[in-house]
Amino acid sequence: MPRIPASERRVALVLAAVQVIGRGGVSAATTRAIVAEAGMSLASFHYAFTSHDELMAEVVRWVISEERGAILPEGVAAGSLEDVARAGLQRYFELLRADPDREQAVNELALHALRTPGMQHLARQQYAGYHALAAAALTFAAEHTDSEWKRPVEEVARLLVALTDGLTLSWLVDRDDAAASHLIDNAAALVAGMAHTR
Repeated sequence: MPRIPASERRVALVLAAVQVIGRGGVSAATTRAIVAEAGMSLASFHYAFTSHDELMAEVVRWVISEERGAILPEGVAAGSLEDVARAGLQRYFELLRADPDREQAVNELALHALRTPGMQHLARQQYAGYHALAAAALTFAAEHTDSEWKRPVEEVARLLVALTDGLTLSWLVDRDDAAASHLIDNAAALVAGMAHTR
């Protein structure tokens, strides 16, 4: 069997961890369950990661990276700030619909981290990443539409993350696409109302 580079092992183990957590929660995501899902040996895990916590932190980084690719695409169609905000939220929603287990897994990971002594930093890291991504998306949207935020962009970013969290949990519970579409429209209007044209 050919030797797999450590970087490829890490990706395979992250994807396996997301699948295991999505199916059975964080408590099911033991090292043995993850390597079994990935079709690897326990030794392969230790070749790629120094600890289970390091893998969980990498899961968070991977999910944020996936969301960044959806929310901050290479090109954006012309339109108002509300249009750009709606399009970004819609791209996020399409990512959620395509792989609900991923978002469910990362939400469970945050709650698990908050309950686990010594792991709270992982939840803080996760939300710091979300806030930074939201701020980058909002800055991009304002620049793209020649708009300016009335409040500090970090404050608007926190609102956007809270709205996105609500969208995520609501849809995971009821899988109501029409309701999610209305929520996206309202969220885009609310966020756009916090800016003015230069």
